[in-house]
Amino acid sequence: MPWIGPTLILIAAIVAFPVGYMMWTSTRDLSPYGQDRGSAGLDNYRALFDIQELGAILAHTVVWVVAVVGITLVLSAGLAQFLNKQFPGRTAVRMAILVPWAASVVMTTTIFYYMLDPDVGIANRFLVDIGLLDRGYGFTKQPTPAFLVAIVVAVFVSIPFTTYTILAGLQSIPSEVVEAGRVDGATSWQRYWHLILPQLRPAIAVATIINIINAFNSLPILQVITGSIAGFGADTTTTLTFKLIRQNQQVDTAAAMSVLNFVLIMAIIAIYVKVIRPTQQVDA
Repeated sequence: MPWIGPTLILIAAIVAFPVGYMMWTSTRDLSPYGQDRGSAGLDNYRALFDIQELGAILAHTVVWVVAVVGITLVLSAGLAQFLNKQFPGRTAVRMAILVPWAASVVMTTTIFYYMLDPDVGIANRFLVDIGLLDRGYGFTKQPTPAFLVAIVVAVFVSIPFTTYTILAGLQSIPSEVVEAGRVDGATSWQRYWHLILPQLRPAIAVATIINIINAFNSLPILQVITGSIAGFGADTTTTLTFKLIRQNQQVDTAAAMSVLNFVLIMAIIAIYVKVIRPTQQVDA
């Protein structure tokens, strides 16, 4: 305890206390300016579930997380497999993969936003010049296209971390395991599916959990791409929280939404870990 005590205190200070304080705040009656007017019990949660669009927003959140995490994992697995091979310029390519991760998420998202602007966006201008569009299309001005654009941006900025995590897992697999499969006559697909992929389970689990957390909390991407759209047509639970604060000035209800968001993240991660069992030993 003397050795790990400072670490436990730090964890309690930066994790446990904010979570506990947010849960306590969600049960208070707060004015639009944050003044505590006493206990509200579960009224904030009732007000939250009285929002008619909450069901659609929860559905958007599920689609958002599954699409971003799923597409990122698939693309990153292929990219990591490619980067694990020997080819001229591999170091330069590996460094280039880091660029979206090194750049500011807000800056990257803003670039995509202006590229797709219907009036001045270079992407829209290109599509008009080659004849695919008669005029600029408002990719970020309507809920569904804006939501899809946000997914593309989220995948783009998530690929570097995920690729390097899976690449590290690939490089930790003994070459003798793959060679044994080749000698036994296994095809490339059989070697990957039955030998390599099971060994990648811990690396994929780490990448998945981190991406789930990031996807749930991707406010910069959603705020820039879909934040200007009126209504709740492209909102997830994260953007709803900030709309409750900024537009409705419902600080207490927003606190309840934050708690719900936290519970959803923890539940999804718990189910994922229970089903995948990333720490279970793999018999090669």
